[in-house]
Amino acid sequence: MLRNREVRQFAVVFVLLAAAAVTAGFVMNTAAGVLAIGCTATFGTAFVGFTRARYRSLARLSDEIDRVLHNADHLFIADSEEGELSILHSEITKMTQRIRDQNRELIKEKGHLADSLADIAHQLRTPLTSVNLIMTLLANSPAEDERKAFIRETEELLMQMDWLITSLLRLSRLDAGIVVFQSGPIAVNDLLRTAVRPFLIQMELRNVDLRIACPSGVVIQGDPAWLPEAIQNILKNCLESAGENGKIELVCTDNPLYTELIVHDNGPGFSKEEIPRLFDRYYRGSNPNHAGYGIGLALCKMIITRQGGTVTAHNHPQGGALFRLRFPK
Repeated sequence: MLRNREVRQFAVVFVLLAAAAVTAGFVMNTAAGVLAIGCTATFGTAFVGFTRARYRSLARLSDEIDRVLHNADHLFIADSEEGELSILHSEITKMTQRIRDQNRELIKEKGHLADSLADIAHQLRTPLTSVNLIMTLLANSPAEDERKAFIRETEELLMQMDWLITSLLRLSRLDAGIVVFQSGPIAVNDLLRTAVRPFLIQMELRNVDLRIACPSGVVIQGDPAWLPEAIQNILKNCLESAGENGKIELVCTDNPLYTELIVHDNGPGFSKEEIPRLFDRYYRGSNPNHAGYGIGLALCKMIITRQGGTVTAHNHPQGGALFRLRFPK
């Protein structure tokens, strides 16, 4: 207690005042001097006792903070008495609990990051292994037709790897919070044309029937660079599901509350078990032959929801998958 400079200063001042009071008392008469001694002794004892009690409470708080710093699983519950020190007890208790909660979340995120890195490594290793095998076959294949087929297959694998790495980088930017979405008016017809453009050749080769129904003049608020990316990930999923000679429909409706965009394909749709997990990161569905990486729909949901919209997936009553995007006014 005496290590505190303020306590030492108070003790010196108290001793001087007590000496002055006792001296003045004895100057007046003996009874006044004795009374002054009794008063100063009583006050000094009470002050010392009160200060010691406060220092014991502060020591408990110090021990609690030390336990928190050393990750001890212990929670100090403050006394329910009123007073400034009790308020400090309560606030420190709240702080320690919050720190523990954040620590648990960080541990969970660390485990999730480790699992994600393992998934990424696995997803990159698979096409890399295929490319190495194709390169070996290419070196030992004298036939020109076979060499061209191997080259085309290698190009497709490299495009898949490029898409995977690009998507992972975009996910990382969104997770890190460094993406600042712009908000401006976007004509839905222009948005759909931009989103569909990269798939037109592929749809033509697969003889996929694409139908777009959108009233002219419909406008939504969003980022013109990121929203096409979200729709493209849905279209990619629908294109894989529809297969050869399939059908994909994009229907836009507008009302005073929101603008709705529906993407529907005529593929097999989803099982009941996988619908709740469709937008989970790295979820590839129940089909073991599914060629996706479980990234596109997760990226789509992050882009849509962070701009105030919603995206859900269902089975269409007439068959096939149905994605519903809503953008509030």
